[in-house]
Amino acid sequence: MQSDRSNTQLINFLQKELALSTTAIAMALRHSEQDPGPLPMILWQYGLVSLEQLEQIFDWLEG
Repeated sequence: MQSDRSNTQLINFLQKELALSTTAIAMALRHSEQDPGPLPMILWQYGLVSLEQLEQIFDWLEG
């Protein structure tokens, strides 16, 4: 599945480049199951990433 692979790459980016904890990512993933939406937006909505980090994520996704 392409989406699983993309999600894994995104999670690796979040951990390595933005130093997000696995706990924060797991929490966002749980919320995305209940309220589907783009993972980066869920991370931002719950205060797990700053607006600057959100922009970095979108830049990475576009790259």
